[in-house]
Amino acid sequence: MDNALASISLQLATDIIHLCDGINNRAHIKNQILRSSGSIGANIYEAQYGYSRNDFVCKLQIALKECNETFYWLELLRNSETITDEEAQPLVTKCSRLRFLLVKSINTAKLNQS
Repeated sequence: MDNALASISLQLATDIIHLCDGINNRAHIKNQILRSSGSIGANIYEAQYGYSRNDFVCKLQIALKECNETFYWLELLRNSETITDEEAQPLVTKCSRLRFLLVKSINTAKLNQS
């Protein structure tokens, strides 16, 4: 597994925690983005010990879904002017990088199933 996945997902979740510490309202959105961003890395870590290739792919696909959800919450926070573009952009960039790496890893794992 690409260690960049684990590293970037952990950094993203940590950055989201710090971001949410500075948000005094929007409790529902804060809970959602904290949950989804933490779930990305949790599923990546679980995938490392998948009991089969299918389980490995399934965990990475869940991580990808959670990454997409995190991206949505970031966009909502930015569009609602809860966070600034400057606060959002590094997180959006990490999220986009993770999506790219997850798709690449999923496709590679599926190709190697044959």
